Amino acid sequence: MSNSEPDVRTRLVAAGVDLVREEGHGAVSLRDIARRAGVSHGAPRRYFPTHLDLLSAIARQGYADLGARIAATMRDAGPDPRERLLALGRAYLDYAAAQRGMFELMFRHDLLNSGRLGLRDTSLPLFNLLVDLLAQTRRPTDADATVLAGALWANLHGLAQLWAWGSLQLATGATDDDTLLRAALDAHLGPATA
Repeated sequence: MSNSEPDVRTRLVAAGVDLVREEGHGAVSLRDIARRAGVSHGAPRRYFPTHLDLLSAIARQGYADLGARIAATMRDAGPDPRERLLALGRAYLDYAAAQRGMFELMFRHDLLNSGRLGLRDTSLPLFNLLVDLLAQTRRPTDADATVLAGALWANLHGLAQLWAWGSLQLATGATDDDTLLRAALDAHLGPATA
């Protein structure tokens, strides 16, 4: 591998990330990414044998960004697991609103199931963080923390999607999603105690 190869690979991924952020994952083509990266239209195939490989590399950047945002938000949340879950949920919803195209790309089943570039290894630590926080808040009669984490994640993801589509605003009259986030936590953890 020559010295310029990692640079070209990095430029291709960065161009893909920019394209996803600006136009959504449906707009990602090898030709457009090559043009944005300033390389020949055949260059992406040299570094990413399939379109799925390139999409996985782009999604991996999304998980890194989401993970950094969650970590930064949780640092300010303090030690209480419920407050940390609230911070995690807030970061998740904020990321979904700010990075719509990337958010949609990151959770594509075909990418996660493909095993390309260890994408599951990048995404699972975020889920495991959710599991750990729920395990710290659970009561002895609660279901397995992994199952609860799956249910809460589905709730958060549904909030993000339905909010982006305008459905929750229409149905609930809510003007921000914070009340809905807190209601989701109460539904999964029971009401917060003062």
